[in-house]
Amino acid sequence: MEITWYGHSTFGVEVGETSLLIDPFFGNPKTALEPSDLDTPDYVLFTHGHEDHIAHAEAFSEATLIAVPELATYASEEFGYESLIGGMGMNMGGTVEAGDAYVTMVRADHTNGIMTDYEYSAGPPAGFVISDTKPTQIEDEESETFYHAGDTSLMSEMRDVIGPFLEPDVAAVPAGDHFTMGPMQAAVAVDWLDVDYAIPMHYDTFPPIEIDTEEFESEVAGTGSDAEVVVLEGDETFTL
Repeated sequence: MEITWYGHSTFGVEVGETSLLIDPFFGNPKTALEPSDLDTPDYVLFTHGHEDHIAHAEAFSEATLIAVPELATYASEEFGYESLIGGMGMNMGGTVEAGDAYVTMVRADHTNGIMTDYEYSAGPPAGFVISDTKPTQIEDEESETFYHAGDTSLMSEMRDVIGPFLEPDVAAVPAGDHFTMGPMQAAVAVDWLDVDYAIPMHYDTFPPIEIDTEEFESEVAGTGSDAEVVVLEGDETFTL
């Protein structure tokens, strides 16, 4: 599995022959790329509808969209997405097969107005757990699993459900504070998830969320977690 951070909360994930793009927003200072620089992925995933997560959604409308039904319908009407997973999107707790990947939608504690004027409700925000095998209660040490937490606060579901039952190997957690978790709560999330690798995201894009990533590293160490913090440069790839 290859995981590329394009800044903010935008990630590309390669699972076998399948490509997925999460939260397409290339108007951030960490990336040197434009949407036109990327090949159209097989799947696009929206965690929620804020502009800093779907600003460049239209550029990838030929992909199959994975999002909650409310947001998927909006994207179909406004951005031209013709292929929606399951024909209508998906919802919390569901797992869908997406090419060589399996995508499980999980909770995220945040708000979900569409774009920036908050004119529409877009259903609940989400996170995604992406794996190369279908999640089961039978442990599979060979599986590779990536958790994109979306925009969220710290929530006990990370400790009680996502960590022990979905068993991510690597987690991307928002650490910029103000709108999401900051370094301290993000570090607790990493500890609760019991992952091997932790990638900070959703930071340094705007003044309110500028942080020193060394603080996040220190907080992770302070929890006693064995997770390795992986601070990616923009457009850098981590291979699991």
